[in-house]
Amino acid sequence: MALLPKLAVFDLDYTLWPFWVDTHVDPPFHRSSDGAVRDRRGQAVRLYPEVPDVLQRLQDLNVPVAAASRTGEIEGANQLLELFDLDRYFVHREIYPGSKVTHFERLQQKTGVVFSQMIFFDDEKRNIVDVSKLGVTCIHVQNGMSLQTLSEGLETFAKAQARP
Repeated sequence: MALLPKLAVFDLDYTLWPFWVDTHVDPPFHRSSDGAVRDRRGQAVRLYPEVPDVLQRLQDLNVPVAAASRTGEIEGANQLLELFDLDRYFVHREIYPGSKVTHFERLQQKTGVVFSQMIFFDDEKRNIVDVSKLGVTCIHVQNGMSLQTLSEGLETFAKAQARP
């Protein structure tokens, strides 16, 4: 097996789901009688289709998962993780406004995992630039998280580990 990260970290907005939780939807969220997750106005909200498979794959590989999100809608983001039944995958959550560098420093303190043993998936280039300076393997997510993006990311991580 290729070298695996000791922690996989995911942004939320436009990485796990196709919206900004603090502007495009209207919390609080609930599960309706038809099983859909809906916002206050009854609008259905969804994940990118392969997100549950991505998180399950990491769990099968024994790679712990954390969230790092800059959203101001902390309660709504946590509520969505629970309603989509994703909270069971996340060992740590750093969800609050501010620099992703702070999120990663706190994750390192909580987990003891060094930055070079982390992989980070995010749709925003500025976060990729900031976090990569810490030595984290950063993967730019385009069009939402997918199994292919995960595989390519893990390959990139393994190659980075193989370098002297």
